Amino acid sequence: MAAREIRVGIIGATGYGGGELVRLLSRHPSARLVGLQSRGRDGVPIAASHPHLASTGLEIGAGLPDDLDAVFLGLPHGVAAELVPELAERGVTIIDLGPDFRLHDPADYPRWYGFSHPRPDLLAGAVYALPELHRDALVALRDASVRIAASPGCYSTAAILALAPLARAGLLDDVVIDAKSGVSGAGREPKPEMQFGEVNESVRAYGVGGHRHLAEMEQELTGVAPAKLDPLDFVPHLIPMTRGILATCHVRPAREVSQAELDELYGDAYSNERFVEVVDSPPATKHVLGSNTFRVHVHHDARGGRVLVLGVLDNLVKGAAGQAVQAFNVLFGLPEATGLEQLPLAP
Repeated sequence: MAAREIRVGIIGATGYGGGELVRLLSRHPSARLVGLQSRGRDGVPIAASHPHLASTGLEIGAGLPDDLDAVFLGLPHGVAAELVPELAERGVTIIDLGPDFRLHDPADYPRWYGFSHPRPDLLAGAVYALPELHRDALVALRDASVRIAASPGCYSTAAILALAPLARAGLLDDVVIDAKSGVSGAGREPKPEMQFGEVNESVRAYGVGGHRHLAEMEQELTGVAPAKLDPLDFVPHLIPMTRGILATCHVRPAREVSQAELDELYGDAYSNERFVEVVDSPPATKHVLGSNTFRVHVHHDARGGRVLVLGVLDNLVKGAAGQAVQAFNVLFGLPEATGLEQLPLAP
């Protein structure tokens, strides 16, 4: 039997996330890339933005074909929200890698993203596309008339997957998330603070007043917890590497726990998850480079009574394009690992 062909387009193909989407989907056995779009680059080969993708022979077009089955959006915040209504009316399945449909409450958008959501009516039906938490909701979305999957942010994915087993068990009390990311997470737009001379041999905190991904973390962890959580503390840091996130989560548990209980919680949560690996020692970002894998280590500090959870992912794969393809597979009834079986790169 011939493999099913799903006609796919990408809007925002020239960014880092867009490039990863092209890389993954061009080798996906069921996806056929039939349209790429990026502002001001009509007719330009994809190789002009992503030389490593020259062999695909793809180029940027002025628009997308009418007969699309799915479209991936990799756009700045506020832009996708303007495009999605027309795509939804066409019956296209939408996987948005930006934040415009991640938050359920329209009032959160002015606070965290500085714009009023133009279509709050569409937020209620959008699914936060973290398969490990919302697989059933993604499956149910297949039969919806409007299909919007909101792919999580990179920091959010790391923190939520690291802390979800503790949240479900009602163990999250005082939480501090200290995360470090490579510079590709900031995108390709030129910024003075992202120049080599500023980033190299330096580490700096940013978003100290409240990074935008904090809204997702609180929304999703409260969603699996037995009661509303207290506000989380989250401080991201920029470090001089290209890819990767390490989230170090310091938790004062709501009650006394043991290492054995923690091991059982994380084993029960993730033993059947293809892309989550619970490991016995602290993981490094190099352990997951180029893969769709999230690695997590949980440690009970008997002396201080705290729980330390360490999680790592590749911010452009499990933190962006890979996770979006994972959700795409669920939405179209494909094996979840389709097109995502590549092992991590080393060294």
